[in-house]
Amino acid sequence: MKELTEFAGKNVLVLGLAKSGYAAANLLSSMGANVVVNDASPEEGNEEAALLKERGIPVICGGHPNDILDRGFELVVKNPGIPYHNEVVKNAILKKIPVWTEVELASRISEAPIIAITGSNGKTTTTTLLFHMLNIGGKKPLIAGNIGTVACTVAEKAEPDQLIVMEVSSFQLAGTEQFRPKIAIWTNLYDAHLDYHGTSESYALSKANVTMNQTAEDFFIYNADQPEIEQYAEQTAAQKIPFSLKGRTAYGISADDHMIYWQGEPFVSRSIIKLVGAHNLENVLAATAAAILVDCDKTAIENVLGSFTSVRHRMQFVKELKRRSFYNDSKATNTLATKSALSSFQTPVLLIAGGLDRGHSFEELAPYMEHVKAVIAIGETAERFAEFAHSCGIDDVTQVQTMGDAVAVAYEKSEEGDTILLSPACASWDQYKSFEQRGDAFIDEVMKL
Repeated sequence: MKELTEFAGKNVLVLGLAKSGYAAANLLSSMGANVVVNDASPEEGNEEAALLKERGIPVICGGHPNDILDRGFELVVKNPGIPYHNEVVKNAILKKIPVWTEVELASRISEAPIIAITGSNGKTTTTTLLFHMLNIGGKKPLIAGNIGTVACTVAEKAEPDQLIVMEVSSFQLAGTEQFRPKIAIWTNLYDAHLDYHGTSESYALSKANVTMNQTAEDFFIYNADQPEIEQYAEQTAAQKIPFSLKGRTAYGISADDHMIYWQGEPFVSRSIIKLVGAHNLENVLAATAAAILVDCDKTAIENVLGSFTSVRHRMQFVKELKRRSFYNDSKATNTLATKSALSSFQTPVLLIAGGLDRGHSFEELAPYMEHVKAVIAIGETAERFAEFAHSCGIDDVTQVQTMGDAVAVAYEKSEEGDTILLSPACASWDQYKSFEQRGDAFIDEVMKL
């Protein structure tokens, strides 16, 4: 960890606990900051709050007092999940107090180069692919961010000869100031989290922070098939590495029906790749480009491409039963992700979909419903999704209450050669604490069959 003096004696408010707030509070305190933590949850049963108090760090629980900034704070480090319309955050910005997320701290203290991966979809798969490539290639990678340990905790312990592979969300990137990864990856851009960011432009600008502090010594790997990202790529000072699925290109990394190309030259045959779907091919290109840039052995890259099949809850093959294939795509919390899932199959699909009702339209899924033979609708949006399925000409539509019923109905209606796919196109919070919990429920029910 870099020895920094800028935090010594500085008054810092850590807003929100959970893993990131707890880690940030401990780190800042160890660097000599005067830290106060404020968490909305009650103090009773709050283990992180109790541990911090034992270490002499003041913790205020039970809400975010509007006057808390009157204590003379010079910096706010907030939990990424706390929105910018929170009164304390709004007041801090009005008072010109910097508001960071803990990935900014990670960037400042890390002695290891950071490879940061963001995108509306695909960032976890890309992060995991790259981590495995580097691990097999002997590059001593560490995994951090949304997918692993809190970023500043990993950065605190990272050695200069290691690499931190860090998945970063728009929530985290919105709270950065000098964040500068050695390699930045932007997988794609589609409207998401507008209830948090307010506008599409604000969301995109948060994503763009992954590259905006990079210099000519750094690399920016980005989706060249999306003009929305191209416009931000024009603003970076980093060396640009575009990726494209539209055939062989002279620069960057690209793919046609048969081959992956690096800088216009054949690199590896697509026939070895185990991941299915065009969206996953984008992830493969992004991860492969980053691995090449850090001189990862080609054999390690090929080993991973030839063996890696899925990330849990992301187009995860669960099992085959009586020639029915079950896939868990619980991470598909929006229509874009479900479009990618549906386009990955040519077999008849029994689709389990639905969840939290945010009022989003399902209409953009219509062209991808051709192979769907039956829909099992679940959650708050069950009725709306059922109506949408009927509008697509699907007659076999069932509304159910539980995941157990959904899996049972799908299996009962299926035939040999069918695919039973959980790809909800909705968030999980109507019935589950997370998409992971929803996916686990699906897997549990499949295993009971």
